[in-house]
Amino acid sequence: MKFRYKHSFLIGFAILSLSACVTKKYNRPQVTSEGLYRDNNTSDTATMADIPWKSLFSDTTLQSLIQEGINQNLDLKQAIERIKISEATLRQSRAAFLPSLQGDLSVTDAKQSAAALNFPPGININLETQTYRAQLSTAWEADIWGKLSSAKRAAYATLIQSDAAKRAVQTQLIATIANSYYTLLALDKQLAITQETIKIRRKDVETVKALKEGAVVNGAAVVQSEANLYAAEVSLPDLKRSIKEAENALSVVLAKAPGAINRTTIDQQVPYSNLQTGISAQLLQNRPDVIAAEYGFRSAFENTNVAKTYFYPALTLTASGGLSSLQLKNFFDNSIFYNLVGGITQPIFAKGQNKARLKTAQAQQQQAFYTFQQTLLTGGQEVSNALYAYQTAVEKEEARAKQIASLTKAVDFTKELLRYSSATNYTDVLTSEQSLLTAQLSGINDKLQKLQSVVNLYRALGGGWK
Repeated sequence: MKFRYKHSFLIGFAILSLSACVTKKYNRPQVTSEGLYRDNNTSDTATMADIPWKSLFSDTTLQSLIQEGINQNLDLKQAIERIKISEATLRQSRAAFLPSLQGDLSVTDAKQSAAALNFPPGININLETQTYRAQLSTAWEADIWGKLSSAKRAAYATLIQSDAAKRAVQTQLIATIANSYYTLLALDKQLAITQETIKIRRKDVETVKALKEGAVVNGAAVVQSEANLYAAEVSLPDLKRSIKEAENALSVVLAKAPGAINRTTIDQQVPYSNLQTGISAQLLQNRPDVIAAEYGFRSAFENTNVAKTYFYPALTLTASGGLSSLQLKNFFDNSIFYNLVGGITQPIFAKGQNKARLKTAQAQQQQAFYTFQQTLLTGGQEVSNALYAYQTAVEKEEARAKQIASLTKAVDFTKELLRYSSATNYTDVLTSEQSLLTAQLSGINDKLQKLQSVVNLYRALGGGWK
């Protein structure tokens, strides 16, 4: 008994050794994960990617929209279905280690031709027979070279890849909803500023008309003031159209028919300011698309292992057994049959299929490696871009506030000078008013850039799925 166990152990060890010679163990590929953040060489591992998205966004209306998107978004639902497909493939690869089993019930009616049998005359033989058969058959392939094991690991890697891809969809979804929401708030504010400017310019037209009657200005100033009013009015339709289009786009993201979006104002938004990036190597475990790319490479690596095993012999055991009889009434009497076959199949000439399979798998593995590299580099680029966008917005914010304050005074001064000094031309008023409106609208864009850069940095770091 001890000898038999020892013998079995030696056989098993030999099989594992042979398998190790054909297939290789996976190791993470060597990729550069340090120094991906430009001009940001922090060693602090604290990162805003670990913050739940509800803590990043203080606006409860935005929180509700994001939750609605997570529950209803169709891209996210598709990603979940892809996970189910990967789970089914993994279950199938695990079941490949087990023998197959199938049952068969059959009735065969066969009739021979008397002329074909060429019996002598006078011999009467029953030329028609019925055969009744019930059997079970099974087949099992020994995983000598690690083909089934590698296929299982490839399926598992694909499952993790699809799960990471789903998380990447979620992080992008959160960013899309937040950025679209902030865009709507910015458009609302720009519309409000434009409408207020129109009210002011209508009053200006009346004022200029009164000044003309007092011979302070001429008719050209009246026409110029009216043109200035129309210039503001003509921008209203485009702003309203942009708002409708932004609402429609966000509605589709939320998986509902285009319609109005409930929202607050941009003045109520407080950007998250603790922009901790951590170190760039953390992208390997925080950013879902990087994780997905690595597991895509791992799946391709295991598929290469599978392709290698096709060059080696396959050991297959098949067995079948059951009952077979020519008469139904004697079906259970001495009608048992069985057969057991063990065979080794060595590919000799497969018309180049095995070589083509291996070369294809190796090329796909290399492609997956390049995708992994590219995804990691893109992650570093996006983090750097978002940081610069935030810093730029902060720098512009202070200067923009001073610009708007100065232009507001310029508008007031030129209007007062127009009343009391003939040396002031209405063109000066037009110029200062147009500059003020442009600065005010640009100021809204600055705040939008600041808000969206925080969202983009959060997504680039891999936040939103934990």
